[in-house]
Amino acid sequence: MTAPWGEWDHVLKLDPDKELPADVTYDELCATGTDAIQVGGTTGMTADNMSAVIDACADHDVPLYQEPSSPDVVVDSPVLSGYFIPTVVNAGSPFWITGAHKEWLRMDGDVEWDRLATEAYIVLNPDSDVATYTEADCDLEPAEVRAYATVAERMLGQEIVYVEYSGTLGEEDHVAAAAAGLDEATLFYGGGIRDYDSARSMATHADVIVVGDLAHDEGVEAVRETVEGAKDA
Repeated sequence: MTAPWGEWDHVLKLDPDKELPADVTYDELCATGTDAIQVGGTTGMTADNMSAVIDACADHDVPLYQEPSSPDVVVDSPVLSGYFIPTVVNAGSPFWITGAHKEWLRMDGDVEWDRLATEAYIVLNPDSDVATYTEADCDLEPAEVRAYATVAERMLGQEIVYVEYSGTLGEEDHVAAAAAGLDEATLFYGGGIRDYDSARSMATHADVIVVGDLAHDEGVEAVRETVEGAKDA
């Protein structure tokens, strides 16, 4: 059976540590046409602020996922469609490859495996918080990105490979290389999507475009524009 994200074009990622513009509501963002909502972030995450955003998005038909940044912020909620668990394949620190995951299982061995999907992140913006925290090696050639993508799919069995530029628009040849390295895994792309054109451009390479900061910086219409771009690619 095809995984739900195999049919998606666009994901809206909401960061509980960031405010929305004064005239924007979570209800409006959930109604932009995005295929799924992902709740998560790198810094400032707590179980309480994660829960607040999850609850604010709970009354919509859009699939709702949590992406916890550490084991202590995992929210056990029936309104969630599931959990995306990141592992950073180019991390310099092994904690972000398997260490955090081991701690989660040690703290809570009763994991609902059928509600969990793993994402193999390839982090490529050296100035991003996620690169700093994971000590990621971001100085990669396209061929190396392709190899990482293949390792993630073929050796680690990852269903999702996520090319992450986190806050800046990435290099298309690197995203295209990741796509070329995959056969069945779904390729997510995130970073610097600000309008229709950038969404459509990256969606020609990636299966799913992830938009995050835009919702907090500019609001509903800007997000809706990226949905249209992703779906028109």
